Amino acid sequence: MPHDVSNKSAKQSTANALNVAVLVSVGQHPLTARARRADQDARAVEMALTLENASVSLLHAGQQNSDHEEAIRGYLGMGINSVGLIEQQPHADVIPALANALRASAPQLVLTGTRAETGEASGVTPYLLAEALGWPIITGLAAVEKVEQGVITVLQALPRGKRRRLRIRLPALATVDSSAPAARQSAFGPARRGELAHQKAASELDEALSTWQFQPARKRPKRLKIVKSSSARDRFKAAAAKSGGGGGQTLNDVTPEQGAEAIFKLLKEEGVLR
Repeated sequence: MPHDVSNKSAKQSTANALNVAVLVSVGQHPLTARARRADQDARAVEMALTLENASVSLLHAGQQNSDHEEAIRGYLGMGINSVGLIEQQPHADVIPALANALRASAPQLVLTGTRAETGEASGVTPYLLAEALGWPIITGLAAVEKVEQGVITVLQALPRGKRRRLRIRLPALATVDSSAPAARQSAFGPARRGELAHQKAASELDEALSTWQFQPARKRPKRLKIVKSSSARDRFKAAAAKSGGGGGQTLNDVTPEQGAEAIFKLLKEEGVLR
């Protein structure tokens, strides 16, 4: 009696498939401030899609509106069929909702960006989530080399372009670095056809966040021009040399109030004070 070899191999590949969950967030364009897919989260999706024999699912927790949904569809355009959306109230703590969803789906590997581009953007969400799940965390992930027998071998990005090879036992959570391969372009058709699967979850108020005040960041003050020289002789010559601009002013025999007023005026002109 012949054996069904194709059916048997299909079952084995399904059993050996790596279950990968990617946490995605709503990004913000640095120039236009429009909602978009976050760069590091998109790199995490790209990394998950390039893993061999991996089953990839996306998960997002946060407020839901038309702009956010359009940004989330940018991930669907990368070739994903659906994204799980956990709707949360304003000032809600997303850690319990994400932890419960991951416990239910039981992925072996969770990928996410280092930090969000909007909201708190503190970068502590992966650490708090790993603590809630009791999983190890890998930071600055640049590439995944191989996964075998429940152990993942990765390259961790270090300063000045250095890399470090790590072997971590699954399940684990990893944050993807900006040095990881760039994400593919988002196709309009798949982004429209993809499904936004809404999931119900209770919202827990983040008491610390509710007391914060947000305001636009101010521009940094203009730095004064400082001459950098290799030797003390060159620094002394630069300090003793006359200014070639001709716009300076020498004050002699003035009162302290007049001198302070002149200094204050100069600092305002240089943009140090506003």
